[in-house]
Amino acid sequence: MKIDRFGGPVLSLFRMVTGFLFLCHGVASMFGVFGGNPATGQAVDFASWPGWWAALVQVLCGGLVLAGLLTRPAAILASGSMAYAFFVVHLPQELLPLRNGGEPSAMFCWSFLLVAVLGPGPWALDSLLRRRRDDSPEPGPAHVPARSGGN
Repeated sequence: MKIDRFGGPVLSLFRMVTGFLFLCHGVASMFGVFGGNPATGQAVDFASWPGWWAALVQVLCGGLVLAGLLTRPAAILASGSMAYAFFVVHLPQELLPLRNGGEPSAMFCWSFLLVAVLGPGPWALDSLLRRRRDDSPEPGPAHVPARSGGN
């Protein structure tokens, strides 16, 4: 059995699960569902920095990565936002993620970086759109009928 054939589907599943979990974090913080924001248990105040903006990034990027649409840019933005969360929010409290509560930020940061580098996998809207674009016939020059007769 050739084990390589599972790489693409497993990458796609990894991307989908990571995007879904990130989306859930954002929805919880924005709307106060699923236990709300981890810090307060409530929804974050509209447009408050950095909580509401972080939740917006989580909802948008999580949804895009889950669907596999604009995957690499969304994953880079998500990875960067989690790096910011780790270095600005968690690291000043303590060095180790186990002690400063930054494990989710660190894991999401590296997970999204992996998705950005490896791509969305075969089960993604990006892959579907690329296949459709590659399969469509190239538009050629418009057919110009030959002129008949003289000048």
